[in-house]
Amino acid sequence: MGIIALMKQLLNINNGVKYMLIASFTFAIMGAFAKLASQDMSSLEVVFFRNIAGVIIIGLAVLKKPMTHKGGKPFLLFFRGFMGFTALLAFFYNIAHISLGDAMTYSKTSPIFTAIFAFVFLHEKLTPQGWLAIFIGFVGIIFITQPSGVGFTKYDVLGLFSGVGAALAYTSVRELKAYYDTRAIVLSFMLTGTVGPIILFFLSPYIHLPELDFIFGEFVMPEGIVWVYLVAMGLFATLSQVLMTKAYGETKAGIVGAVSYTNILFSIVVGVMLGDALPSIGTTFGIMLIVLAGVMVARAK
Repeated sequence: MGIIALMKQLLNINNGVKYMLIASFTFAIMGAFAKLASQDMSSLEVVFFRNIAGVIIIGLAVLKKPMTHKGGKPFLLFFRGFMGFTALLAFFYNIAHISLGDAMTYSKTSPIFTAIFAFVFLHEKLTPQGWLAIFIGFVGIIFITQPSGVGFTKYDVLGLFSGVGAALAYTSVRELKAYYDTRAIVLSFMLTGTVGPIILFFLSPYIHLPELDFIFGEFVMPEGIVWVYLVAMGLFATLSQVLMTKAYGETKAGIVGAVSYTNILFSIVVGVMLGDALPSIGTTFGIMLIVLAGVMVARAK
């Protein structure tokens, strides 16, 4: 009887919650294929293939229905694309080098930083609950990074940057929505993420800085199973974006935002299936604090 009752409850879940749960799962699968592809190519090339698929899809949508907007913020539009691209570079580099769950957790710090940037740049009010959420989030970050006497590791820094960069991109979107078609905003990110890697591919042979290997890389033509990984990555990334959009259209943003943190759990499970180690007790506690902070920020919105 207990199983039947649970099944009935699952069937009665709000549609928005269902969409976000599936989106969180498909995003974790996208990360898994990115991790597999990274075994044969640089993270820069993975980012390139991730974005070129988006350019094609958005481009076809624009051809079908031309964009209409007043514009007037070209530098902010470029800033959104550039920050999104660099954050994605850091994110995919970490996917290739650390556990999938940890990489996803770092990226999910973006709502915490978004709340800070919206307060500073857009003068949005922060409630006492919002400030408490930010404090809890930073405590969680400390538990995950566990800085020693030598400070943060390279992966910690890039992980935090993936959250900060994404937060800056999201904050700029709030301003850009009043001036540009949504597709133009997305396209600014996708185009930068396609043209940027091409430029970096050309520069890579002339720059030898090991500490910047997350930015540079040699283009290697994919072969065999790697094409399957790349196509699957693009399909699951697109599917998760569509489902997330549907979720926010069905349910309050605060509820959907809170449910999106199931992505971390899915990523840990998928990562373990790929050979990742289970997170330590300290890391698990840090993840729980970041999820709590994210949920508090989502509820405040």
